[in-house]
Amino acid sequence: MCVIDAAAKEAAVARFLRAYPHIERAECDHPALTGCADVAWTRIPGCPAGMPVLLRGLLDQAAGPEALRVLDNVLMNSVFHVSAAMSAALPFVIRLAALPGIAVRSGLVDLLVVAAELSQPVDTDSELQVRLLGDDCDHPEREECRAAFAAHASALRALLEDETLPGGLISADDRECLLKALEPQGPPLP
Repeated sequence: MCVIDAAAKEAAVARFLRAYPHIERAECDHPALTGCADVAWTRIPGCPAGMPVLLRGLLDQAAGPEALRVLDNVLMNSVFHVSAAMSAALPFVIRLAALPGIAVRSGLVDLLVVAAELSQPVDTDSELQVRLLGDDCDHPEREECRAAFAAHASALRALLEDETLPGGLISADDRECLLKALEPQGPPLP
């Protein structure tokens, strides 16, 4: 399993900032990012200090695709595990994905679907699930993501009901996965 370490994430954000220095210098008071600067990003294990700038980069037409690529790497520890920063980023990703004009909208929706899927409780009776995903007690970020989805359920529902979404942006399966993330989750039944 390929695990992306904190130094690699920090280096990726630094490369992004060098490539798009105007993003770092720009003031941003976009409503989708309200509260972003107040998050103690550096206190989150493995989270780069440049997260607010990276999230701001998603709003830029030119920098958006690269910001999304770097954000994907920052918010994932491997193909099977979200990072500790995912739950803190979810409110902003949800609000940004709701913006009709954002160039990376489909990528943000995809990121939300991955976060929703990987935050589901693991069936401890399934040896394969436990092997691939680990036990829930070893991955508190799953519960934190479920709590973030629940806390922002109205914004996610609004996104799913948005009639400006281009046809096919959210497949039926992806819609179901996101709706499932909004349901209260208890431990899997034995």
